[in-house]
Amino acid sequence: MTIDLTDTTTAAIDQALTEARRRLGGMTLGMVLTLIIVTDEAAQYDAIRAANQAAREHPCRILTIITRKPKADSRLDAEIRVGESSPGETIVLRMYGPLGQHADSVVAPLLAPDVPVVTWWPDEAPEIPAKHPLGALAQRRVTDSAAAESPRVVLAALSDGYQPGDTDFGWTRATSWRSLLAATLDQPHPEVTAGEIAAEEDNPTADLIAAWLSQRLSVPVSRTVSGGPGITGAVFTTPDGDIAITRKDGRTATLSWPGRTDRRVALHRRDTAELLAEELRRLDPDEVYAETLSNIDASSSAALPAASELPAVDERPSAGELPSAGELAEELGE
Repeated sequence: MTIDLTDTTTAAIDQALTEARRRLGGMTLGMVLTLIIVTDEAAQYDAIRAANQAAREHPCRILTIITRKPKADSRLDAEIRVGESSPGETIVLRMYGPLGQHADSVVAPLLAPDVPVVTWWPDEAPEIPAKHPLGALAQRRVTDSAAAESPRVVLAALSDGYQPGDTDFGWTRATSWRSLLAATLDQPHPEVTAGEIAAEEDNPTADLIAAWLSQRLSVPVSRTVSGGPGITGAVFTTPDGDIAITRKDGRTATLSWPGRTDRRVALHRRDTAELLAEELRRLDPDEVYAETLSNIDASSSAALPAASELPAVDERPSAGELPSAGELAEELGE
């Protein structure tokens, strides 16, 4: 069911929701959270589609906020969708004129009662999400540094303005890689003296993984540029030779270990709906993300050196000892 309301109020929207539930047979309010999407007309379709897919796992009320024509007279239009593409409710709010500067006052009465709130910026993110009016309503604030023109600049800003509850899809995309890297190092291996992550130039996930590994292993982990797609390789330097994970097609990785047969591992690139569903599973502060973000080199905004292949072993620096085996895998279970 779709209901269109023009030049409306929050009271009228709430009444329309109640009527829609009654007409659909008394649909219960089984929402586990409210998801606020801050976007524009160009990106709203893809964002709502991803949210509806994630809502099949996490039934929620989706409030999509679109501000239009800031010089126009204040007006609120609403598009309400109930019982269509997800088990929850989707409300698209278009705010005209000065009203768009007070979106939080419009949204607050429409939050599903007694459930957590998550605010998601699919595209341009505020410098300090927790201080954004719609971010202040939420327990969890989700950004996507990869959508920015300068992802490293965004990561630096997110690091400076971090508050518990902040997260970024650049970090969420690292989960599969972190799991594989942890499993690789959670077995007897020679001493690791250095590491390297190869990926497309403007890939914040690679920057975060490099910072995470450097912090956890206490060895230098460099970042080089490859042709993609996404992250294409991770290499650990040891006295016995390189331990390497390479992924050239964005779907399957090859694990190479000195003296062992190469092994293939599924490692596909996940879509937005999968990333959002993962973030909605965990609403507590991500302390590992906070530590990793603080380890990002905020001054690194220049392009990384191009590399058609991974550097030779003697080109990589050496460093100290590897922590006890199992720490990486244990961390992923937090």
